[in-house]
Amino acid sequence: MEKIILASSSPRRKEILNRFNLNPLIVEAKIEEKKSYNESPEQVAMALAFEKALWVSNKFDNEEVVIGADTIVVLGNRILGKPKDEEDAFRILSLLNNKEHSVITGISIIRANTNIKIIDYESTLVRFRHLSEEQIKRYINTKEPMDKAGAYGIQGYGEVLVEKIDGCYSNVVGLPLGRLDYLLNKFFNIKIL
Repeated sequence: MEKIILASSSPRRKEILNRFNLNPLIVEAKIEEKKSYNESPEQVAMALAFEKALWVSNKFDNEEVVIGADTIVVLGNRILGKPKDEEDAFRILSLLNNKEHSVITGISIIRANTNIKIIDYESTLVRFRHLSEEQIKRYINTKEPMDKAGAYGIQGYGEVLVEKIDGCYSNVVGLPLGRLDYLLNKFFNIKIL
């Protein structure tokens, strides 16, 4: 099995890959996550994923396979990032309340020390239930929203907020497994399953 490097400190992404015995080496990319509002949300997610993978791949020289990912939450054309504080989490969750939004994850896979670079994305529609202010506040009190795009984690307490999803569940968690498996298999001859 080839050495996989995950250009992310996300415990959720690591857990997803570990479940399939890929056991990646974790190397957090030290990039500034700037979002350009002249680009589509898909372009933003892919650009950030590529920056992460490129930064980390430059640290290796034995043709390791580096995976970068970036997940964003989009309401209309508005990108909703991670909340700054509890008040911001309340604002973001109130915006998503009783509405449908997109979760977009950009993926970039780079073979270190080569010109092989793949960039793609996955998009999933998520609809929130109608939530009372009290329900939103109780969720914020779990502290779960504080490090997550869109101020919620579907794999945790945030599952209660969601009425339905249309698309890839693991994408909403932060790493679309089906798309990743396809890209790894097609371009790197690596199979997740």
